[in-house]
Amino acid sequence: MEEPTDRSGRPDADPDVDLSVPGRPARPRVPWLVVAVVALGAMCGAAARYGASLIWPTATGGFPWTTFAVNVSGCALIGVFMVVITEVWTAHRLIRPFVGTGVLGGFTTFSTYAVDIERLVDAGRARTGMAYLGLTLLAALAAVWAAVWVTRRVVAWRQA
Repeated sequence: MEEPTDRSGRPDADPDVDLSVPGRPARPRVPWLVVAVVALGAMCGAAARYGASLIWPTATGGFPWTTFAVNVSGCALIGVFMVVITEVWTAHRLIRPFVGTGVLGGFTTFSTYAVDIERLVDAGRARTGMAYLGLTLLAALAAVWAAVWVTRRVVAWRQA
């Protein structure tokens, strides 16, 4: 019996055998179209967040309500979005990276949240900073959970 070969005439490799060359990292294939749609979505989301900060500025040393509202509402939107694209309709392969990772990832912000906490602590408002830290975490998780729950109920009601 003849050994199976690939197009070059070499024997096919066993898929369980690691043929990588030690010391030489594999060159990953970069999905440029996905990277581009994530970047475009992130620009849109970050611009929306920036717009929110202009419309509803936070006073120096004050509770960062804008960042709190952006993060909580963004988490709720992520919950709705994930139910819709995974349970209601089949989305184009670029919708999830564009909207989920890009727009909503750019809209919500961990970095501003962390800076807000640091500013509150530095201003002598450590209690407020720690309350903000915990409240944001709990509210964001509750928002995602509630949005998923409500979206599933609405979808079930509409399909009935």
